[in-house]
Amino acid sequence: MIGGIIGWLAGAITGRDVPGGIIGNIIAGFVGAWLGTLVFGNFGPKIGGFAIIPAIIGSIILVIIVSFIMGKTRKKRND
Repeated sequence: MIGGIIGWLAGAITGRDVPGGIIGNIIAGFVGAWLGTLVFGNFGPKIGGFAIIPAIIGSIILVIIVSFIMGKTRKKRND
């Protein structure tokens, strides 16, 4: 549940939708938390085993990368 909230929050902050709806939010939250912890470390408040600040930052990075790739893929199909 925390992973879904983190993924949703990342999408809301960036203003971009995470592909896959609720499942996409959960995946973005978990992968983003892993990425954020790997890059930024394990600091700040923790909820449900997630260090919230690195998890949100990692999820934001992930959402931006995924939406960029999805946008490029859609453009190529339309050309």
